[in-house]
Amino acid sequence: MPELKEDFAAEVDLASRWLGGSVLAASDESFGDKESLLTPTPSAFVPGNYGPRGEIVDGWETKRRREPGHDWALVRLGAAGIITGIDVDTSFFTGNFPTTCRIEACGVEGYPGPKALQSAETEWIEIVQRSPLKGDAHNRFEVSDRRRFTHIRLSAFPDGGIARLRVYGHVVPDPRVFDGLTIDLASQDHGGQVVASSDGFYTSAAMLNRPDKARNMGDGWETRRRRDGGNDHAIISLALPGHVRLVEIDTAHFKYNASAEVALSGAGEATPGDDGWAPLLSRRPLQPDTRHVFRVARTSEPVSCVRLDAYPDGGISRVRLWGKVDPAARLAAGYRWFNALPTGQARQVLAEQGVSAEIAERLIAARPLAEESIASFAGLGLTGVKAMLEGSGDEN
Repeated sequence: MPELKEDFAAEVDLASRWLGGSVLAASDESFGDKESLLTPTPSAFVPGNYGPRGEIVDGWETKRRREPGHDWALVRLGAAGIITGIDVDTSFFTGNFPTTCRIEACGVEGYPGPKALQSAETEWIEIVQRSPLKGDAHNRFEVSDRRRFTHIRLSAFPDGGIARLRVYGHVVPDPRVFDGLTIDLASQDHGGQVVASSDGFYTSAAMLNRPDKARNMGDGWETRRRRDGGNDHAIISLALPGHVRLVEIDTAHFKYNASAEVALSGAGEATPGDDGWAPLLSRRPLQPDTRHVFRVARTSEPVSCVRLDAYPDGGISRVRLWGKVDPAARLAAGYRWFNALPTGQARQVLAEQGVSAEIAERLIAARPLAEESIASFAGLGLTGVKAMLEGSGDEN
């Protein structure tokens, strides 16, 4: 069985409930609810605890199959993106786990229901071939397909229980939603990622840019108590380079251990040296259990990553970096998005722009498209397509 890379757990779980992932349908859930597949916390199990359906399990478990076929579950990803690996977790399922599984993915426009997704029109692509599973284990599979997907279908042969499903990868946002709008450039659901931190003794800095509201202190970033006179920091790679205008620093639930002060700096490079940071927000005091909003210094150049310095240590639950995407970054994101679409979704997108089937096939066959290559289609009435790919031209 292929193993995931060691640093794989640092990537985003595209199916996470925190990002809005959902199990839309399943063939059966007699013993365990399908929704448990995406529960963010690890599976737990208390032996000998019974209910009306049998022993209570923390996972998706189907009845014993007495006829040919297999079970399946349909999952809508919380954030569409390129899948790099999948963890089929069978924790605590020791005598009742599926013997094999297969995973398919598709990319579609809008919000189709289970019936539409299961129809013949949907282009399902196998990303994990039918593979053996171990019981009470993390079954990890690498995915080499570099297309952008919105849904997956997990097939379990012939039946049984799966505790959790994690779909790791890189968010590839639909850049059309950015045009003319101020967005949270740091948010995970747009593709922002915490790439480094000085400390994560109690809880990880990776939670700082989650789009949800922290439910308790354990949902934020908390460091150990500093005794050396220094300070802690976290570095956030923005979803797309842009111009930050406002920052939110939320210390919700940190009542006695919030950071005392914060400062922000930005850089155009992905990993600048110590002298590559420009100040965005000078050192400001924080209050416990409070949502703070600060204006930041304007920069002439777009920022691609932000460093948050927390003094001297303590806890912060969320960071929001509100701003607009830089036009050059929007253009690059448009082509990256379109080039990664599965063929069926690319046809949908072009049809919505009024592009004929013949021209659509020519455009799809010409991928990967770029600003220069789209110019070769001049005179074919593709003004709307060009605006879709490159942005509407709104000022930042």
